[in-house]
Amino acid sequence: MKTEGLELSISGSDVSSRLELQYADGGVRAGFPSPAQDYVDEWIDLNRYLVPHPSSTFYARVSGDSMCEEGIDDGDLLIIDKSLQPEDGDLAVCCIDGEFTLKRLKLTRGNRLYLMPSNRKYKPIEVTEENEFMVWGIVTTTIKRNRRPRGRHRG
Repeated sequence: MKTEGLELSISGSDVSSRLELQYADGGVRAGFPSPAQDYVDEWIDLNRYLVPHPSSTFYARVSGDSMCEEGIDDGDLLIIDKSLQPEDGDLAVCCIDGEFTLKRLKLTRGNRLYLMPSNRKYKPIEVTEENEFMVWGIVTTTIKRNRRPRGRHRG
């Protein structure tokens, strides 16, 4: 599925299995170091945490740059819930005139709907009565693609 500046590869969610991973309940500080925990005794199941509505949840891999100024980059993974009702300001996967796109919903006072990109290279898309349009699902989570540095600086 492709629109200007963006392509999504959508797949269904399978939460039939459990995968409990060790979880640092005390958090990981990004400021001054804290004493290291000798062991981690908490567990988290990411399926249960990230997918509250399994039958209506899908994943999509982003390919493109139309939402880059919002921190959604090429290769990121989206979790999309089709059971949520769209609201002004939601990040949504929409189908307009047969093509899918990821945009922020903006409803004006005059009840005009715009699909807002987060990249200055692209213009907002006004949804009119002439368009075939539907909100396919609401993005609940963005998982960043791991981008390891190519080289390590040793100083």
